[in-house]
Amino acid sequence: MNKRWYDIDPTVSLAVSLMRNANIMTQYKCADLIISKSKENGIDLSENILTDAFNYVLRRWYDTDQKIAESFEYLKLMPDDLQKEIALDLINLLQEEES
Repeated sequence: MNKRWYDIDPTVSLAVSLMRNANIMTQYKCADLIISKSKENGIDLSENILTDAFNYVLRRWYDTDQKIAESFEYLKLMPDDLQKEIALDLINLLQEEES
């Protein structure tokens, strides 16, 4: 069975799972965090990638919203160590939002 790209690291998988179960406003806060941290670390998406990423058949839960889909494209492109670091930031943010 093939794992989803975010299931390879248990920390990233947990962050994505928690984000999926959060309300939409919290998901937007998470998306903003992912995008800003990505840009701080020199990761940028071209407009073509964003358009193409959003125009295919929407199969994944995060594809239904362009901002969230964009943030996941950033997360997917990150080096593993940065992915894990941001996953920990997301988990902290999601715990704060829940309390």
